[in-house]
Amino acid sequence: MLLLALALPAVLFPGGDTQDDFQGPTTFHVNQITSFANSTWAQYQGSGWLGDLQLQRWDSGSETAVFLKSWSKGNLSDEVISGLDVLFQVYFIGFISEVQELASEFEVEYPFEIQGIAGCELHSGDATLSFLKGALGGLDFLTITNHSCLPAPEGGTRAQMFCIFISQYKAICDIIDKLLIEICPQYLLSILEAGKTDLQKQVKPEAWLSQGPSPGPGCLQLVCHVSGFHPKPVWVMWMRAEQEQPETQRGDILPNADDTWYLQVTLDVAAEEAAGLSCRVKHSSLGGQDIVLHWGQPMSIGWIILAIILPCLMVLVCFAVWLFRRWSYENIL
Repeated sequence: MLLLALALPAVLFPGGDTQDDFQGPTTFHVNQITSFANSTWAQYQGSGWLGDLQLQRWDSGSETAVFLKSWSKGNLSDEVISGLDVLFQVYFIGFISEVQELASEFEVEYPFEIQGIAGCELHSGDATLSFLKGALGGLDFLTITNHSCLPAPEGGTRAQMFCIFISQYKAICDIIDKLLIEICPQYLLSILEAGKTDLQKQVKPEAWLSQGPSPGPGCLQLVCHVSGFHPKPVWVMWMRAEQEQPETQRGDILPNADDTWYLQVTLDVAAEEAAGLSCRVKHSSLGGQDIVLHWGQPMSIGWIILAIILPCLMVLVCFAVWLFRRWSYENIL
């Protein structure tokens, strides 16, 4: 495992290419969640993320990495991917075995769960920030950075003991540094280049208003829906004229099936105060032309005229067709 990890940089990125034209900072990270039911049984999950976009997941059944985007392999060859699969297979087996052996020594009671996140962040000017953090039962446990293990205050003496323990394994610390400081940034640059078309696409949002469940007697819940936009950053706010309404409640930005996003923003108001409110949407795809939807806005004169004339025209057309058919029938007779 150690030899394979140390040999990977030359295989993955033989030229050591760099790229300066990305929009940063941009982060790639790997998540790991391992649940230990007892001293003999454990299960694990792994996934890779570019920001908040999932690119890979680890299939524990086949013990292989599944790439969720056509470009999420970056410049990795099938041969290198097979080698990475073997590396992670050995890692997961070794990690679970070591934790089970050390659980009693560090006085960890079953069942428990270990969470980990490791990755790198690119900034303009070729600056790189790498990180590795571990948590035990949802509480921060340690951070490994710059060849050092830093125990988290939440981890108590147990985290301090573990940092002393892990510092004895210099080869493992060297591999962590190589993966995070050398391999991760270069892989990140390769997927940014391979996925440039998808990552830089601009999709305009659609927005509409609705009324939610009443928050109380004489009150209304105004709901502004924004959907179908990409990229994810968006600004949505209930307004009165040009004044932002601080009581605006913003929900989570949720994914749509087509890799766009959805957001719901609400405002609770007294019914008599709803008039004059509007929902404003700002997004990079709109080119500075904000979407503004007014609550209870009356129909314009043009729409009213169209609503009256259109049915009349349809009736006249139908009447003309009836007369024509009647005239034709009388002529045949």
